[in-house]
Amino acid sequence: MRRRSSSNASRRSSTIRRRSENLRFDEFGFALTKRKDQKLHHRCHDYSYPQLSSVRVKELCELLSYWNGASFICKSQIERFIRMGIPPSLRGRVWRCLLTIDSLRETSDFNYQKCLSEVRGPLVDLGVSEYGILSAISTLSDTQNDLGLSQQQPPSSPEPRYSVDDITLFRQIALDLQRSFPTHRSLMGESPEAIEGQAKLFRVLVAYAKYCPQVGYSQGMSYIAAVLLMQLAEEEAFWALTALLDKPKYLAELFDLSLTKVQHQVKVFDQFLKHRKPKLSQHMESVGVLSVHFVMPWFLTLFSSLPCWDSVLAVWDLIILHGLSAVFRTALTIIELLEPRLMELNDEGAVLPLLLRVPVDVAQYAVLVPALWNTEVQDWELKCMNSLVLDESHHRPKAVQCEKQKATLPTQVSGGKESEGVSTPSEGEKPTEKDSVTRAKGVLTRVMRLAQRYLLDPMGRQRSEEKGSQKQTMPRQRSPAPGRVFRSRTSASLTQAQIRSRRQSQHRGGAQRPVVQGSSGDVTVGPVTVTDTAGYMKTDRSEQTLKRTGTGPVGRLAQRHSNHSLVHPVRVKTLRLLRNGKHPLSQTPPSSSILPSSLHPSTRPASPSSSALQSEDQQTQQDTTRTAFIKELSSRHQTSVPFSTARESKLI
Repeated sequence: MRRRSSSNASRRSSTIRRRSENLRFDEFGFALTKRKDQKLHHRCHDYSYPQLSSVRVKELCELLSYWNGASFICKSQIERFIRMGIPPSLRGRVWRCLLTIDSLRETSDFNYQKCLSEVRGPLVDLGVSEYGILSAISTLSDTQNDLGLSQQQPPSSPEPRYSVDDITLFRQIALDLQRSFPTHRSLMGESPEAIEGQAKLFRVLVAYAKYCPQVGYSQGMSYIAAVLLMQLAEEEAFWALTALLDKPKYLAELFDLSLTKVQHQVKVFDQFLKHRKPKLSQHMESVGVLSVHFVMPWFLTLFSSLPCWDSVLAVWDLIILHGLSAVFRTALTIIELLEPRLMELNDEGAVLPLLLRVPVDVAQYAVLVPALWNTEVQDWELKCMNSLVLDESHHRPKAVQCEKQKATLPTQVSGGKESEGVSTPSEGEKPTEKDSVTRAKGVLTRVMRLAQRYLLDPMGRQRSEEKGSQKQTMPRQRSPAPGRVFRSRTSASLTQAQIRSRRQSQHRGGAQRPVVQGSSGDVTVGPVTVTDTAGYMKTDRSEQTLKRTGTGPVGRLAQRHSNHSLVHPVRVKTLRLLRNGKHPLSQTPPSSSILPSSLHPSTRPASPSSSALQSEDQQTQQDTTRTAFIKELSSRHQTSVPFSTARESKLI
């Protein structure tokens, strides 16, 4: 049986070798097949990428010769050339410069050739060669099963140099080599070039799994490494793969052993699609197509499944330039181009193949690449969607617990209450609609808050600082007296012209108004009271506040001017009191309570020996304050002076 199987395998290999020798390849190395086979392999050979002039090519070569990755000028110039189109002959140099392969190799302690020599030992023990790794899949499977059985039994022979993990790694990579670009000359058939290309790809993937055991090898890496090997040498392709998978700018948030990172990024893209294309997202959900079905293959292979290879390389240029945001940008561009067709389809069997096998008229360079450069995806949008997905994953277990508690509550209630807790299906649909509306509102509010946070709105920051300063000053204030409440509720802005008019009316009417500066930085002027011939007290206007309009140099200058303008009335008032023969300190109230002159009680110094007289004075003070306050409010009510707040009307 083994001889027959080996003879059949040799016949197949000979036929495949003849076919590969007779095939022709295009400029990118893909086999030129018939139209029927083109539909089968989903590959187009009609390329439409632009050709740069010799002058532009010379400029690009000069830019790469003095390349500096930290220079903004170099990055802007290379972006300009990428927008125009990189020549295929210079693409490897451009990728090498953008990924900083040379510096990464110099700074790392990892030795690529030493790692390969260590890997060849287990391969020799297994009887497998790196140049015949595809034919050794069955051997690796049998050895893996035998090794699993031998671990259960006591060891009778010396331990080999390979482990179960090594065999699993070799077998998984060998299986994926068959699926990676089966129509490319470096991986197709059993020609010497194809055998060498498969061995290079195997070595690069095994070396990276040894270099980073936390990530190891996962699906999709074979496509990425194969594309890098088409443009770079073997060791350069390894360091380019290391840069792509390790740096947070690129694909570090996509690949891991359990594929949890790529699943998270698919959820982020799902929220992003709901944000950008709500109607299309709702239509696809109604059809039954989820983002996981088509976005995960796009992300894991970096759109290398597109039929037009010149478009694939242009997408890779943009991804290597901008990183993970370009991956989201490309996916959104493809969906936008397919949106009219997707909205017309109402069957999952028609929608999903259209997304997995993008049509040629959409994927060709002249259509996809200009649309890709016209599509903008901001980093703050992706951060907002990422935070939104994290919030949902954090609050989802709590929501499930609440639903379980709500479901168990009706069963715990006894008697007629239990029957009331059971609702009909028609009644149960109404709360779900309300819940969906409230959830949508909650999602929108969270997105707006996150957007405001990442946009760094200076106005929002200023408001938050003002709120914080108000909260800090609130605990310092004492419990307000009635006069203080009256002052705070009737405060408003006051101009210098109004201060002059108040000064003139004060001089004519003989009334006093205290001017006190509060702790919050506001200058408060008490109300002006004028006594008419009938003896009634009339309030001219409510108390008004001069608020500082800034914290910068302009605001400080305005503050100095406002303070300087209010010093003069205070001096005039004290001089007037001294001329009348009264001490100003005995007449002016303390700064903590600011009341009009008509509401201030006459305070007398109490002797320390007589406590009864002191208590009587306090009672007379409270009575005079209350009566004066009631008189003030009643006079305002009688003279039909409008109240500034609803608090005063309630006090009346």
